[in-house]
Amino acid sequence: MELAFSILLVITSALLILLVLMHKGKGGGLSDMFGGGVSSSVGGSSVAERNLDRLTIALALVWAAAIVALGLLNAS
Repeated sequence: MELAFSILLVITSALLILLVLMHKGKGGGLSDMFGGGVSSSVGGSSVAERNLDRLTIALALVWAAAIVALGLLNAS
């Protein structure tokens, strides 16, 4: 069981690094790469950026749960 959580932790860590690097910074991001720099003036962020935010948060929660599970398994 501990091995499964360790593998999950490694995979989610790598995916989180990739997702964070895809976020929009000062020079652009995922929305500029695929949208050509066209952004809506209503929401401030594009649909791609909002979905990327949601995916990053969900993956971060899985990552945190894997850390807690590994801590509980190692404590006993």
